Amino acid sequence: MLGPLVKGLAKTFEQLFRKPITIEYSEKKREVSDRFRGHPRLLRDENGLIKCVACHLCETVCPSKAIAIEPEAGETMHEKRPRRFVVDLARRIFCGFCQEACPKGAIMLNRKYELAQYDKAALVYDKEKLLQD
Repeated sequence: MLGPLVKGLAKTFEQLFRKPITIEYSEKKREVSDRFRGHPRLLRDENGLIKCVACHLCETVCPSKAIAIEPEAGETMHEKRPRRFVVDLARRIFCGFCQEACPKGAIMLNRKYELAQYDKAALVYDKEKLLQD
């Protein structure tokens, strides 16, 4: 009868002398895996133009419908660029399908993971904000 109680107290006493595994978040940031899919960003080519050709593949493949694209005509006759490219981070499920589906490699998911906001509208990233990150 007393055996399980002593065993439990021994386990508790053992934990008192272990190194804590808690990360002090505000001072230290957690290292994430290289495969982590964080905030999205749009990339530019060597000429400084957006790589996105507004093909809507990322919008189509997104299971949570967090991406919205509105195309416009580019400089040449057979070219398209996004007039409006919006990603709602509140809806994203961080699956990475958008990056995999993009034929031009225009979307890259970085390693940022902090999403805490007081205003939900701050989680809606437009084209300019996606190009900054």
